[in-house]
Amino acid sequence: MLRVAIQMDPIEGVDIESDTTWLQAMEAQNRGYPLWVYDFRTLALEDGRLFCRARPVTLRQQRGDHVVFGDWEKLDLGSDVDVILMRQDPPFDMAYVTATYLLETVHPHTLVVNDPAEVRSAPEKLLATRFPGLQPPTLISADPVALDDFHVRHGDVVLKPLHGAAGSGVVRLKAEDPNLGALIEIHAAASRDPLVIQKFVPAVSKGDKRIILIDGEPVGAINRIPAAGAVRSNLRVGGVAAPVELTDRDREICAAIGPTLKDRGLIFVGIDVIGDFLTEINVTSPTGAQQLKRFTGVDAAALMWDVIERRRAA
Repeated sequence: MLRVAIQMDPIEGVDIESDTTWLQAMEAQNRGYPLWVYDFRTLALEDGRLFCRARPVTLRQQRGDHVVFGDWEKLDLGSDVDVILMRQDPPFDMAYVTATYLLETVHPHTLVVNDPAEVRSAPEKLLATRFPGLQPPTLISADPVALDDFHVRHGDVVLKPLHGAAGSGVVRLKAEDPNLGALIEIHAAASRDPLVIQKFVPAVSKGDKRIILIDGEPVGAINRIPAAGAVRSNLRVGGVAAPVELTDRDREICAAIGPTLKDRGLIFVGIDVIGDFLTEINVTSPTGAQQLKRFTGVDAAALMWDVIERRRAA
C-alpha cells in the first residue's frame, strides 16, 4: 500500500468532471492508498529533512461536496509518504523552481512524479526544441530585433510567453502587423523572460491535439478545437474537447521523444500537436486525462499508478 501526498492547488476548487489531478487522486483512493494534500508554500526544509503541513482527505464523486478533510498534520516527506504527486499549476516561476529544489531532497527515496529535477530542466516550450524537425519554425528570445526579424521572415506568427500556461498571453500576428513592438514592450515591463515566436500553423483551426504519454509511451489523445476565429484551443480559454485518433505522424513524434521522457523520469506527460508539428511538451501538471477516459475508455491515471507501483516495487 502506497502512502501518497499530492502537492496541488486547493482541491476544494477543482472541477471533478474535468480535472486530471482529481482523476489521479480518485484512482489512488480506489487502490486503497491513504491520501494527503498540501500547498507547496507549506514546504519546510530543516536539518536536511523536508516537511509540509498537510491534511488527509477522503474523496467522493459528488459535485460541490467532493472532499472531506482530516486534521492538519506535519508530514515528513522523506519518511511518512511513499509517493508525491507534484501537480500544482504553473506559472513556472522561481517559487515553482524552488519547490523542485526542495522536493529533490527526498526524491527518489520518496518517489516524486514527475522527477522534480527533470521538471526544472524541462521548461515546456523549451524541451520541444531539443528534437529537430518536429516543431514549426520557432524562435525563443527577448531581443526585439531578433523577434522582429523572425516576424518579417515568416509573416503569419504566434507570440506567447515562454513560461505561460493554459493559453495565457498567446497572440496571433499576421504579416506586417504593426503591434509586435508594443507587445514586446508590454511583456518586458512585467517579465525578463524571453518570448516564443512561432510560425502560425493553419491546421490549428481543426484542433490542437493533446497526446498523453505514460512512461514515454502514448496512450491516447483528445482534440481541443478553438472557437470560431480563435487561435487558442486550450480548454480553459474556450476550447472544446473532441475525440481523435493518433496518426502515423503523431506516433512518429512520440517515438522520437518517448525514450527521453522515460529516461528523465517524466512519467505523466502531455504533448501538444498541431497538424504535423509538436508545439509543447507539458510536464508540470498536464491535463486531458478525464476527457480521454470519457471518449476512449483509456484511463491514463490508472496506467500512471501501474508504473508508479512497479517503480516502488523494484
